[in-house]
Amino acid sequence: MQQQRKIIHIDMDCFYAAIEVRDKPELRGRPVAVGGQPNSRGVLCTCNYEARKYGIHSAMPSARAARQCPELIILPVNFDKYRQASRAIHKIFHKYTELVEPLSLDEAYLDVSHSPLYSGSATLIAQQIRRDIFKSQKITASAGIAPNKMLAKIASDWQKPNGQYVITPDKVSEFIVDLPVKKLSGVGKVTAEKLHKHNISTCGDIQKYSLTELMALFGRWGEHLHKMAQGIDDRDVVTEWERKSLSVESTFPQDYLSNDISETILNDLFDELKTRLEKSDKQAADIKTLFIKIKFSDFSSTTSQTPIQQFSISAFKALLHTKIQNEQRPVRLLGFGVYFKNDEIKQIERQLTLGF
Repeated sequence: MQQQRKIIHIDMDCFYAAIEVRDKPELRGRPVAVGGQPNSRGVLCTCNYEARKYGIHSAMPSARAARQCPELIILPVNFDKYRQASRAIHKIFHKYTELVEPLSLDEAYLDVSHSPLYSGSATLIAQQIRRDIFKSQKITASAGIAPNKMLAKIASDWQKPNGQYVITPDKVSEFIVDLPVKKLSGVGKVTAEKLHKHNISTCGDIQKYSLTELMALFGRWGEHLHKMAQGIDDRDVVTEWERKSLSVESTFPQDYLSNDISETILNDLFDELKTRLEKSDKQAADIKTLFIKIKFSDFSSTTSQTPIQQFSISAFKALLHTKIQNEQRPVRLLGFGVYFKNDEIKQIERQLTLGF
């Protein structure tokens, strides 16, 4: 009989902002964000819970955030400091298991199914990891413990900040039935609205549909919904993986003709992509190709790509102009993204650089 998996999802609480407040104790209790300044058309990377009370959130334009919360303190990004803290935290993870899948600087999955520590209790292991992180870095983390990755990630958000939540195997059915669909991975605002048109607002509502019915309504996505609604996720914790791409996109509140897409929209998209690139383990030098994604008012979509010459907003604008200069259909969604070089290409480049 296969052993029941024990997966922990660790998610640092307001990671960048927490580090800044740690290093500047006079900011404790005050609304703090990290990101671009309001006068530089920047966006926020993150903010603390004091700022969230004002409706401030990540990816919000800094100027808008400052208007909503005049007391907001916006600090510049210091990725070197955040990466240093992240490395120390990941060393802590590896004290408890070698099966660690980093998702970003501030979150990771851990598989402790076979750990002998704390009599094999994933709950106690998660508690100790969070204590170790606080002792080492003086910042807090939240944790979710469950039989699979999907449920562990959902659970880690249940008792934030500085808490943890456990979904035991015998409680999965009870937990999942009332779970709002917006909590499921991949269900954004547009998908949620489509589900609501079919009177689907919880996983229990999805369970009322057969697999055949869901696939008739949502195509291949219906099969994924069917599994998620039953709390099924067979994915393993992957310790080594190569990110192949990175992208951001925005669905507009109203459709735009191509000539009406403002500089603000384009710059905000590029700023968000640049921020995500800086947060990842990749650099601009790792980029192979730039691409754009366009979805039109009739929900048809298209993409276009070009080998990178320079990672810049002007390169994305040129690609967009080439693709839609004669397009008459209004645009409802726009995305910017990059494809990365694979290991083989990077190895050849290193050899050429070294003169081999």
